Amino acid sequence: MKLSLHGVSVWYSNAVTQLRIAHDSGFTGLELLPEHLFRYLDNGGSYADYRQLMAKYQIDITCINALKRIGRHQPDERAAMLQEAEKICRAAAELNCPVVQVMALTELDHLSESERNRILVDNIAAIADIGKPMGIKFQIEVVAFTAFNSLSQALDIIAQTGKDNVGLVIDFWHLHAGGNTRPEEVAAMDKQLIYGVHFCDGRAARDGEAWDEWVQRNYAPGEGDVDIARWIEAVNATGYDGVWSPEWLSPRCWEYDLWEIGRQSRESLTRYGLN
Repeated sequence: MKLSLHGVSVWYSNAVTQLRIAHDSGFTGLELLPEHLFRYLDNGGSYADYRQLMAKYQIDITCINALKRIGRHQPDERAAMLQEAEKICRAAAELNCPVVQVMALTELDHLSESERNRILVDNIAAIADIGKPMGIKFQIEVVAFTAFNSLSQALDIIAQTGKDNVGLVIDFWHLHAGGNTRPEEVAAMDKQLIYGVHFCDGRAARDGEAWDEWVQRNYAPGEGDVDIARWIEAVNATGYDGVWSPEWLSPRCWEYDLWEIGRQSRESLTRYGLN
């Protein structure tokens, strides 16, 4: 088991500081946001310098999160998406990071299921081919407030791509709030398809309430509606022993001292027996 600080949890910080927070808080990994990494690189940083800092703080980059809107399918938009995939994959390779997260948002929700699936299969296969020569794998995150929001849908897409470097991240909030996945389905998975776990809490949108992650996810672990213990049990039933990352997409928690966020993130895992 490897425990990784999530860059979302320390949203208002930079890529350098996150390494120190992760180290000081007892993590051995960091799930890094591309916007944080590229901001660092655009303002005088280098991959070589960042690798030195990784070594100094003994932190591995476990995932770059994320290549978003992977359903872009109009020719110019798709070309831009694949260029973005190439850029993120090269960054991952520079940092010896094995996994890049990919996710569709609402860009395909107006299409039929068959058309949506065709686009996702084509695009994910193309992305997988970009990362393959660099040794990069891709974890699909299904997103609660989209039409592509269940474990079964993601497993179908993975099977259709036929790529051996495409798997899933088990995100507790997205699977809970999406409402179309049971923990028992996770428990029945092949552990080889699980590339990461996002340990998180929150609630689904209420009747008449618009989806807003900054509202529905504004909960520390144990404060929301997610049955965290049940999802942990489901993941453990697969035999998975990889990366666990506590993700706090919480505007309230973002205003804490950054080291306090790191400490509480790490302690939240301990409370649930994850060490």
